[in-house]
Amino acid sequence: MHKTRELEVHGHTVLVEVDPEPGREGRAALWPTVGEYPIYDGFLYSTMTTDHERNQRFLAALAKLAPGRRVLDIGTGEDLLWARESVQAGARTAVAVEVIADAFHTAAGTLETLDERDMITLLHGESTALQFAPRADICVAEIIGSLAGAEGAAAVLTDARDRHLAPGGLVVPHRAVTLAAPVHLPGLLPGQPVAFAEEALPYLQHIFDWHGSPFDIRLRIENPNTDALLCEGRPVEVLDFNGDLRTQQRTTTRLAITRAGHVDGVLTWLNLWCLPDEEPLDALRMKTNWASIYFPLFDQPVPVAPGDVLELTIETALSDDGIHPDYHLSATLRTTGGQEHHASLTSPHHGGPFRADPLYQALFPTA
Repeated sequence: MHKTRELEVHGHTVLVEVDPEPGREGRAALWPTVGEYPIYDGFLYSTMTTDHERNQRFLAALAKLAPGRRVLDIGTGEDLLWARESVQAGARTAVAVEVIADAFHTAAGTLETLDERDMITLLHGESTALQFAPRADICVAEIIGSLAGAEGAAAVLTDARDRHLAPGGLVVPHRAVTLAAPVHLPGLLPGQPVAFAEEALPYLQHIFDWHGSPFDIRLRIENPNTDALLCEGRPVEVLDFNGDLRTQQRTTTRLAITRAGHVDGVLTWLNLWCLPDEEPLDALRMKTNWASIYFPLFDQPVPVAPGDVLELTIETALSDDGIHPDYHLSATLRTTGGQEHHASLTSPHHGGPFRADPLYQALFPTA
């Protein structure tokens, strides 16, 4: 069963379909994507600081790269996590940058309690607008989204490489890749309504309040049923932070269906390397704070069989804030019977239409 809840957004009532069953370990849940927006709170920070899969990779990279070097930590958060870990690993100094005011003020209080406080400089603002010297040798930035580039990593780290890193400087993480596979949304939420988790409503409220109006926000799925994937995932977005890093890209991927089912969209998820020769973090199959993102494509589910092919193109271009990318998807599904089905979707970081797609019309009913 699902229920309808109300949000008040700048004087307007927005109805939201909600799954009232409490969340529990391993249960699938539908949320708005949260990492791209300045709405972090203690709960979201704690999910990151307790993320073993994430932390062990960042710590291993800092243990190898930080000793004797100057480190820049972009998006340090209220815990100054990577700045602290860098100096504890032997860094000479660390500059920690935080743009969210509440997190910055909490971090300032945290810094006063640290034995390493004289080795860490805390700055408030966007790294793309700040200037400081000397340049860093290592930039560590956990601004990677469930879609690899969604939090603006390409633009922010391109700027960091140009202005904040010394020649030969390195970025941690080393590489981030978004993979995609065709799915049927109800299969990702087995036995559950297609509705937002009740615990997610405050974050949906904060995002709409931040923007000033509702919009068709990207859909985050925690603990999706991986049996719903109709083929193995393929890369659709690649960010090489120490290589050819591009703020705009266009990738076309051929997804060959390997089992019968229905397709109404694609599920995307993150693979992440902090060092080039390590096993990547796989956000779909490992327990981590990153989740998967579902994009609706077809208004009605299309039956598919092995041998059918979904040709998917994903384009990214910076939004009007110059940092966060907008995503555009176009797809052609070709069946072995000779049929073709075409679909497209534009998913902006903010703004754009509200209730433009049948799925969003169902999630945000009018009555």
